[in-house]
Amino acid sequence: MTEQIRVVIVDDHQIFRTGLRAELGPVLDVVGEAANVDEAIEVICSAVPDVVLLDVHLPGGTGGGGAEVLRSISELSRREQGLAGVRFLALSVSDAADDVVSVIRAGARGYLTKASSGAEVTSAVARVQGGDAVFSPRLAGFVLDAFGAGLGETAATDDELDRLSAREQEVMRMIARGYAYKEVAAELFLSVKTVETHVSNVLRKLQLSNRHELTAWALSRRLL
Repeated sequence: MTEQIRVVIVDDHQIFRTGLRAELGPVLDVVGEAANVDEAIEVICSAVPDVVLLDVHLPGGTGGGGAEVLRSISELSRREQGLAGVRFLALSVSDAADDVVSVIRAGARGYLTKASSGAEVTSAVARVQGGDAVFSPRLAGFVLDAFGAGLGETAATDDELDRLSAREQEVMRMIARGYAYKEVAAELFLSVKTVETHVSNVLRKLQLSNRHELTAWALSRRLL
């Protein structure tokens, strides 16, 4: 039996917390909820979850929202050893660069928008708990820009990248950024079927299983 991942949900809208809880997979065990900064700090310290699903904009505290929760737990973890293992995944309606960067700088391991499905959130929580960084594909570029990632100079000589044709590289970058097949087809003046063929070839050549793995691959090589 798969060991459950203990989760705390922090969001100021109860209806969202209830809906999210119902959509999460059985591998996640929700051990607490909070609606503001102060409640979040209290619940996290009490429950000591594996992962916190954290909204960016929260009332309470000194007005710092999700980033304030992160900073507070980071400070407390210096005295409470158990808190050091708690990981945070931001889950917000906002896709603004400032919001993304602020919580990542404060210590979040990833950032999803609320357009994500329950299955996507469940998968992201498991990956964050396992040590990965996870982002909604369209947000990855904000993080790379903010933390001074290069534009792919080293990736140009990467053996794996060299396996892809120029067109496959174009398709790969757009898919990794979260574009739908139809959007890629329209942008590159291709048919949807041709895009599907390119994606299949990319995944096969890179020995990847899906677009989430492709995004992680592209991020690790600073290609987005």
